[in-house]
Amino acid sequence: MESKFIRGTFFLTAASLISKILGFIYIIPFTALVGTQGYVLYKYAYGPYTILLSISTIGLPLAVSKIVSKYNELGNYRVGLTLLRYGMFLMVISGIISFAALYLSAPFLASVLIGTNDQTGNSAEDVQYVIRLVSFALLIIPAMSIFRGYFQGSLSMGPSALSTVVEQVVRIIFILAGAYITIHIFNRSVTDAVGIATFAAFIGGVAGFLVLLLVFYKRRELIKKQRNASPHNKDLKVISMLKELIGYAIPFVITGLAIPIYQNIDTFTINKLFQSIGYKLNEAETINSVIGLAQILVMVPVSLATAFGMSLIPGITSDFIGERILEVRNKISETIQIILFFTLPAAMGLCILGDPIYIMIFGVENSPELGGNLLQWYSLAAVFFAMFTVTAAIMQGINEQEKLIIGILLGVFLKIVLNYILVPYFKEAGPILATYFGFMISILFNIFIIKKAIQFNFSSLFKTLKGIFLLVLAMSMAVWGVKLFSELLLPKGLSLYSRAAVTSIISISTGVFVYLGIGYKLNLVKRFSLRSKSK
Repeated sequence: MESKFIRGTFFLTAASLISKILGFIYIIPFTALVGTQGYVLYKYAYGPYTILLSISTIGLPLAVSKIVSKYNELGNYRVGLTLLRYGMFLMVISGIISFAALYLSAPFLASVLIGTNDQTGNSAEDVQYVIRLVSFALLIIPAMSIFRGYFQGSLSMGPSALSTVVEQVVRIIFILAGAYITIHIFNRSVTDAVGIATFAAFIGGVAGFLVLLLVFYKRRELIKKQRNASPHNKDLKVISMLKELIGYAIPFVITGLAIPIYQNIDTFTINKLFQSIGYKLNEAETINSVIGLAQILVMVPVSLATAFGMSLIPGITSDFIGERILEVRNKISETIQIILFFTLPAAMGLCILGDPIYIMIFGVENSPELGGNLLQWYSLAAVFFAMFTVTAAIMQGINEQEKLIIGILLGVFLKIVLNYILVPYFKEAGPILATYFGFMISILFNIFIIKKAIQFNFSSLFKTLKGIFLLVLAMSMAVWGVKLFSELLLPKGLSLYSRAAVTSIISISTGVFVYLGIGYKLNLVKRFSLRSKSK
């Protein structure tokens, strides 16, 4: 059973990682097809969609997984099937309501994003069109996510893993093929191409859902047999079951909403803010788009780092419930060290190599000068995002969910206020600085609560981080030196893109070699990799 669980968890983690990598890679050709103006239109649609998707599912898939696993362990397989039936019904209703809310609010959201006086960028009609097309995905994704939760709770990770990959692959193929055919074969507008790309969320969802239905149909006899042979089969009252479900679900959705909320604050305020200080709409939209592209690059190390660090969180929860507070403190210390070991060097690398990396990834047609500059400003957000995600998960692990919400609200309020204060003075860097301050207040609030709840000594933790800081400093100096010499020694005849690509590849390779090489010598690589695997 344990080996089956470990194998299934590996498949699910691998599928999630593949999905994230594909989700990053496809942006490169897609941006090349539609440009920054097209990408910002795509961003307008996906911003509110992401928020409504999180709200419509309210963390139920993970909660279903937890409850199904619990009652299966107790020998009551009937509860899992009952929960799947009622959960599916709940998600269908929730999906229809969310779809209607997003579809009908599209004109209002478009008016918030786009003014009527400036015709230099996307029109309000364009924004309304793409928002309404992406809203159809809300009819299928919530119901599919419940199915995934049921399989995971039954310790059958394969169907969820396969469904995740199929959904992403079909979605990306539809996005890229649809955008290319729309622009280059039918000679239609970029708006039409982006509309096809947003509708791809629905197409991918249908593909993923069909995979789960097929697996369930194939296993139906086995599932019935398992249910009938259960030693403790009995139905629970629907109200009490749903109450338990919602109780488990709410904490799961809290952390997941924070980063999308911050991103949506920028999406929905940047245009008007920059227009208020003299920018044209197309210039404001370019800034909006480039900040979105920088966010994508920054989220790559965040996803990888939290995948390692978050593996320790279940152990923290278990030890806290068992009142093994010393073990809780040790695991928190290990988690934060792992997060910083992986995230900090990536953030510093993006900061130093902002210009060449942006050009290498997004080309010379998508505002390379602005993009490189904003990526350098945004790079350290990787550390803030990762630290917030982990401290928020720790707060849930030690049953401080209500206070976690307070910390998030404080940060979001500060972010909104500072967007309006900082943009007139810091221009393009203003929203990024506001994000830093917002997350900083939330992280410090979380740290304060953790320290108070379990008497955690952060001072001793900072002492153990000295090795990581020195290692990052050595790597940063090496990367900066290689970047400088590359730019001086490369032939002047090389194109801007070729110079950026060569500089990026050589500098990144040097940074990885120095960081892992010195880290290996200091035994840091082995220490952190073993910790992340063993927990």
